[in-house]
Amino acid sequence: MAGLKELRTRIEAIKSTQKITSAMKMVAASRLRRVQILVDKNQGYSENLRRSALRVKTEIEAEEKAKNIRFIRPILLQEKANPQKYTLCVLSSDRGLCGAYNSNAAKRAAQRIRELLKTGKTVKVVCLGKKAYDILRRTFRNDAVEIERMVMDAHNISYPKAAAKLADRVLNGFKAGKFDVCEFVYAQFVSAISRNFVCEQVCPLDLNTEKLDSEALGKINRSGDALYEYLPDKLTLLTNILPILFNDNVFKIMVNAAASEHGARMSSMDSATRNAKKMISELTLKYNSLRQSAITTELIEIIAGAEAI
Repeated sequence: MAGLKELRTRIEAIKSTQKITSAMKMVAASRLRRVQILVDKNQGYSENLRRSALRVKTEIEAEEKAKNIRFIRPILLQEKANPQKYTLCVLSSDRGLCGAYNSNAAKRAAQRIRELLKTGKTVKVVCLGKKAYDILRRTFRNDAVEIERMVMDAHNISYPKAAAKLADRVLNGFKAGKFDVCEFVYAQFVSAISRNFVCEQVCPLDLNTEKLDSEALGKINRSGDALYEYLPDKLTLLTNILPILFNDNVFKIMVNAAASEHGARMSSMDSATRNAKKMISELTLKYNSLRQSAITTELIEIIAGAEAI
């Protein structure tokens, strides 16, 4: 009977765990839906904004080539020929229970850190999220890598305000010469069960027209058969567009990382709930089998005693 009591206690404990994981799954699904709306709405805006900046930059480069002159680039496009100081911003979660999300983010960051260290670069890591900070601090405890944790209370401020705050910090550091290049390691949201961990350069902005083929490059300054006109001049326009594009890039990264985290947690809690259901079914079957055996044994003893009398 002690076995039956232990099984009954274990089944009740697993049922309680199942209730928790099921509730966490629903909360994560609700948060994912809200953030996914931001991801979807931002995608078209971000692409059009980047294309506008790329269009103006292409026009400026064409004018430079035609007049054999060189314009002074805005601060966000000023790249050093041989950058040495890198800042790596790693986005992860402050909490666990989201599968391999945090470990994969830290793994991708560690891969990029090692690549930079091999080429003799100086690397500083800023972690937005406790989990990646703990993993990277253990991984590089014997290396000359400065690892800092940036605490941002995203629950009390909106994503646009959090992105603006982070963008201001990055831009101020770039203007002050604290680093030459800033890259973000984050999870690029694909779907609730799929995400890609990427390392993306954010500062200075990567607006290279070399990535466009000749056909796309020839049509970038046209809308159908009409050519674009610029007011004010192209350089002023580019200078005004770039900070908006920079802030949008940071916002895009933050909402993609948040959507990926909620998707990972939802999937993880869904798997935990299904595993708990399976364990409950198996233990209940075992409990019923033992209970039936105990009842059969008691009946046999009663019958045997009655026959003896």
